[in-house]
Amino acid sequence: MVREDRPPTLAAAVWTLVITSLAGFMAALDNLIVITAIPDIGKDLGGGIEELEWTVSAYTLTFAVLLMLGAALGDRFGRRRLFLVGIAVFTASSAAAALSSDIGVLIGARAVQGAGAALLMPLSLTLLTAAVPAERRGTAFGIWGAVNGLAVACGPLIGGVVVEHISWQWIFWLNVPIGIVLLPLARLLLTESRGPADSLDVVGTVLASLGLLGITFALIQGNIDGWASAQVLTGFAVGGVLLVAFVRWELRTAAPMLPMRLFRSRTFSTVNAAGLLMYLGMFGSIFLLTQFLQLIQGYSPLEAGLRMLPWTAMPMVVAPIAGVLADRIDGRFIVATGLVLMATGIGWLAVVAEPGLAYAAQILPFAISGVGMALFFAPVSALVMNSVRPAEQGIASGASNALREIGGTLGVALLASVFSARGGYGSPREFTDGLVPALWVGAAALAAAACLVMLAPRRRPATETVLVDAVDAVDATYPLDAMDVPMVGAGVRTTQEAAKPPVRG
Repeated sequence: MVREDRPPTLAAAVWTLVITSLAGFMAALDNLIVITAIPDIGKDLGGGIEELEWTVSAYTLTFAVLLMLGAALGDRFGRRRLFLVGIAVFTASSAAAALSSDIGVLIGARAVQGAGAALLMPLSLTLLTAAVPAERRGTAFGIWGAVNGLAVACGPLIGGVVVEHISWQWIFWLNVPIGIVLLPLARLLLTESRGPADSLDVVGTVLASLGLLGITFALIQGNIDGWASAQVLTGFAVGGVLLVAFVRWELRTAAPMLPMRLFRSRTFSTVNAAGLLMYLGMFGSIFLLTQFLQLIQGYSPLEAGLRMLPWTAMPMVVAPIAGVLADRIDGRFIVATGLVLMATGIGWLAVVAEPGLAYAAQILPFAISGVGMALFFAPVSALVMNSVRPAEQGIASGASNALREIGGTLGVALLASVFSARGGYGSPREFTDGLVPALWVGAAALAAAACLVMLAPRRRPATETVLVDAVDAVDATYPLDAMDVPMVGAGVRTTQEAAKPPVRG
């Protein structure tokens, strides 16, 4: 890794932590606020559930497929430089989203936001790694994770306050002054750094992007055009062919975006498949449940945000306990337990869901789902990291986070398709008729993920490196949306790596 401009100092480390934490907070907060504001956006701009899906999926899809490319661009052209580009793109697209007078324009702005987040999120961690001494990285990463965890817990509340007392446009306007302040601070106070200038896998990025776009488009359009329509079948067929072409390309190219050799590890394959299914079930369920609280239960955006706290804030309470357990118990059992709890919570909601459901009956399943989420994220990064060689940990973490985001995109599309096939927005009863089977699909995905995790080879608990501890801490407190810790190209080498033999599952 090459450092430029000046050697890191304590002041530089502190400023880097402040700037990168604020950038991450901005991106995390924006994503959750959007989910809370979906009912008001639909009322104002029009459009059915399919268009509302795209306001979420456009962001997560572009973020997921560009995340690893964004980190590689930073390694090659300068992390500070590309971080600045990411902030500028995110800020400008936030303004465009706020000014949107049409649902299509908003969806386009959200897609551009995802591209900006794909630059600023991974590079915030690599910049922090370059600026903070190795012996203090655990503390720095913990603070970064706590700040972003606060965005997860406060997002529904802030979103509710803004939407209820101002308007949904201000959930995007809030990003503009933050971005304007961050741009000069980042330019003046961050130290430039670079990583290995590997070749960019542009072909792989394009194939993956278009393939996933085709699949997502077909899932969303299925209930509109019919599942046997030429448009939907073409989307599935073209998307599938492009994804197969992506895999073949990654097997042949010298610098793959997603090295297929990583999947030779049974641990890597099963844990990442479980992560994809977990995001599929969780994202799709939250997308519908936030609308249930507001449209059917009659709560205001602020009241709905408060009522989601047993779910969204629980990871911040449970994460420290889960982290201690992860050091003493086989991580597979902790992850599987978390997935079973999430499946139980969402399945419970599917059993009791009805238009007049009292909030008291929702508290316990919300809390159970939140506890499960914390148990999933606490050890999952260590499982992934320990399944590959130390030199491949950065790209393995990035691949894992990208696959989870893809799961979130597919989850919103799939569960909304189930909802549309069995129900709709015509009446409270019609809404719950669609909600119940959709929640069962989400619960089934989470249960399948629990089974997959247990297929991973058993391993004894091990003391993790500072880097892995940091990633665990961030994941445990900051689990939602496009907000995992992408360490691609971080250029991080821990002090224990030289002494550790490769551990593969």
